[in-house]
Amino acid sequence: MRKKVVAGNWKCNTSVQEGVELAKAVNELVAKEGAEDVVVVLGTPFTHITSVVDAVDTNRVGVSAQNCAAEASGAYTGEVSAAMVKSTGAEYVILGHSERREYYGETSDILNKKVALTLENGLTPIYCCGEALDIREAGTQKAYVINQLEETIFNLSAEDFKKLIIAYEPIWAIGTGKTATTEQAQEMHKDIRDAIAAKYSQEVADEISILYGGSAKPSNAPELFANPDVDGGLIGGASLKAEDFLGIINAY
Repeated sequence: MRKKVVAGNWKCNTSVQEGVELAKAVNELVAKEGAEDVVVVLGTPFTHITSVVDAVDTNRVGVSAQNCAAEASGAYTGEVSAAMVKSTGAEYVILGHSERREYYGETSDILNKKVALTLENGLTPIYCCGEALDIREAGTQKAYVINQLEETIFNLSAEDFKKLIIAYEPIWAIGTGKTATTEQAQEMHKDIRDAIAAKYSQEVADEISILYGGSAKPSNAPELFANPDVDGGLIGGASLKAEDFLGIINAY
């Protein structure tokens, strides 16, 4: 059975000290409430990772980087390699987030390199895909998202592919207050799973956790997570408040 996953993406928020306090609060609430059936992940800034790893029980709360370099090492000032991320004790890396694609020009070629390096270093990629509003309004979102998968992760072996977590993020619903309807979320998640089954097998498709990444919050998470192909969420703003994040975790 595939895993239920709730991953927070703190983005460019919190000082190290604030992040540690937030991580401790999440860790305490998760320990108190149980949530054994849900994989909980905190996606922190690079500066926070080691401190957050030390602050949580990593058997209950995993830690993720929000990105990594497309090169293994070398003269790339300011970059953080997958090996460096691994050395911090983190277990996951968020890759291909719409903000990385839009603001930093990350292409499919770049993401191919990042996915490969992440897997080589024993990290789990949380691979993001999704469409902007104009694509949704044109009705071409399925073809667009499947093309993203074909260009970046469908070149992996079935063995490596099964190590991924996929996050579908309707870009038009991130930070806008808009949320995809439960029907829209389920439809796209099923489209992604069907594409994986066609490329690999139904068995592989049934093992992959596909997360919803568009303004999920405690009030709408139960309805979203009730969909058969929605396996959790990649949570932005609501992950910055421990109680709200727990509310989403408890949506199961």
